[in-house]
Amino acid sequence: MDLQNTDLASGLVSSTYIQQGADALSTRRRLIKTLLSQRCLPKVGWDEDTVELFIKDAAFMDSNNFLSSVGVGEREARVANRLVAKRHFGLAHGIGRSGDVAAEQPKAAGSSLLAKLTNILVQDALKVAGMLDVGAVTVLPLATGMALTMTLLALKAKRPQARYVLWPRIDQKTCLKAIVSANLEAVPVPCNLEGDELRTNVPLLRAEIERLTPASIVCIVTTTSCFAPRGADSLVEVAKLCMDADIGHIVNNAYGVQSAALCALVTSAWRKGRVDAVVQSTDKNFMVPVGGAVVAASKQDPSLVAAVNKAYPGRASISPLLDLLITLLQWGESGWRNVLQQREAVYWRALDKLRDFAEAIGERVLDTPNNPISIGLTLTSLQQSSTASRTKPTTFLGSMLFKRAVSGCRVVARGKEQSVAGHCFTGYGAHCDAYPCDYLTFAAALGTTEEDVNEFLRRLNLCIKEFKKQNCK
Repeated sequence: MDLQNTDLASGLVSSTYIQQGADALSTRRRLIKTLLSQRCLPKVGWDEDTVELFIKDAAFMDSNNFLSSVGVGEREARVANRLVAKRHFGLAHGIGRSGDVAAEQPKAAGSSLLAKLTNILVQDALKVAGMLDVGAVTVLPLATGMALTMTLLALKAKRPQARYVLWPRIDQKTCLKAIVSANLEAVPVPCNLEGDELRTNVPLLRAEIERLTPASIVCIVTTTSCFAPRGADSLVEVAKLCMDADIGHIVNNAYGVQSAALCALVTSAWRKGRVDAVVQSTDKNFMVPVGGAVVAASKQDPSLVAAVNKAYPGRASISPLLDLLITLLQWGESGWRNVLQQREAVYWRALDKLRDFAEAIGERVLDTPNNPISIGLTLTSLQQSSTASRTKPTTFLGSMLFKRAVSGCRVVARGKEQSVAGHCFTGYGAHCDAYPCDYLTFAAALGTTEEDVNEFLRRLNLCIKEFKKQNCK
């Protein structure tokens, strides 16, 4: 209902009433106008109806939703099932073209607009989270592992003679498989154990660069967010090393956007050294369904983001981008800041509560100051109980917790052998060959509440008591 139509409507209903209704419509339209003109997160989140109004308007701009449309091509955004069409707001063309996933589609002006706005709002969201000097962003409809593979392939194209990727060890399969899937050869680099925490062995990285020669190395892949007791990699030192050696540097920032400290670390790294791209998950950082990832680059050199877009084969689904756009519009800047602040507060409360819990059961919290999300608890007493009686292994505690509907908690026992993508690891799960003790970890991640932490500790206490009781039989 535009201004002309409301004028006509005033001939049917009292102009006073029509004007009041028109003012209400104008309020929503002004929100959309502000978004399109300012091109940043709205200061205050939109209500659900305004978000839906905007998306439906955009969908009507795609050719498959034209009232007069006659499609005779092989791809005309035809959807057989009405429920499926409604689930996607009628946005069925996808995004991009065969030559570039960020390119505009002639038949899908609305979808192209929504995709570009998503990238713009995500870039602003990264800034609000503390990642400054972002020069380019692309949201891919791929989860983090495949997005890492795409980024590695794009970087490899710039260094066609190189084949090695140096990778400070982290015991999580995705990153290693991403390297291998890009047809590159991973070179795992052991970390240093500093107190309880595992940190980057920068001298060993430097030695590996000298051994393999810079010309044969595509990049170093570092990690920020990870399971304790692994700390974030020393990004600044590695960034300087990459700049000096003229080799690439990709940061796996899987769920690091939610941490102000990790965002500041990324900012410092690409200000002081070389960082070609930073890859992060959409589901872990923005609480949307699995299926998307954000690839970001700095203002100093944003070229790899464009290369990733051009390397993407064919069109892509808009669904992960649409989920993210809806979420960011409803949060707005104030809502986004609020969820970030809540997570930080829950982390510190969880740390304090776990320390009290640990003291009460004769254990201790692992000291991992460079990991602001994951928290570790020693399981020395369970380890001794398990060894003495030879009944249940320490890892059985994880099964007990899972059976009691506790998910996300990891129980790690020493000595596990694991083969991943052709590489054999000892002590797998602990990020090193011989960690001093068994332990468990849990994450104070985005969306975790204080009630979640309290109930987790209550159930953990019951499970530990039951575990010890069973092992003493």
